[in-house]
Amino acid sequence: MNCCVCDITSVNLFSEVDGKTYWQCEHCLVIFLDNKFKLNPSDEKYRYQQHNNDIYDKDYRIFLSKLLQPLKSKLKNGSKGLDYGCGPGPALAEMFKEEGFHMDLFDPFFFKDELVFSKKYDFITCTETIEHFFEPAKEFKRLDKMLIKEGYLAIMTTFLEDEKGFGQWHYRKDPTHVAFYQLQTFKVIATKMNWTLEIPVKDVVLFKK
Repeated sequence: MNCCVCDITSVNLFSEVDGKTYWQCEHCLVIFLDNKFKLNPSDEKYRYQQHNNDIYDKDYRIFLSKLLQPLKSKLKNGSKGLDYGCGPGPALAEMFKEEGFHMDLFDPFFFKDELVFSKKYDFITCTETIEHFFEPAKEFKRLDKMLIKEGYLAIMTTFLEDEKGFGQWHYRKDPTHVAFYQLQTFKVIATKMNWTLEIPVKDVVLFKK
């Protein structure tokens, strides 16, 4: 079995918990769910529809500002962005629009506009998205193709910091979360994709192409 992130054949059984099997890559340290336990698309969509992602919810906006603020400081006025995996309530895209940026949306369940794949962007945001990727390596290559040279890919996800506590970790218990990233994982991604890496605040990653 090859790693779903770095594609190296260095994967070992990590844990069997709640009747599910998880694997780990020795190289990039990502932990990922065995394919046979992943939800089908209809069940996955139903789960996302239960999220309370109100575009104008104050607390949700404060949460998203952890990514918006450090990324905004690196962008030129009027830059064009894509909110990739925006979900049913694209609050972050709306926040960037309010700051004067141009935004497109893509989500495989709620905004399936495949025209975005033929466009180029100054920046792409993925907030609480990459943990849902069944094929992260493929997704990162797709995102890279849509970024201009020196463009930014901004990611927000909860880093795995305690392998011993993985079984009880609330983030693991979400049935739509299938891949769990550590700092080492992002370093390997940066090297593999020839991106630079910055972590401006906890659980936020800025890649520069």
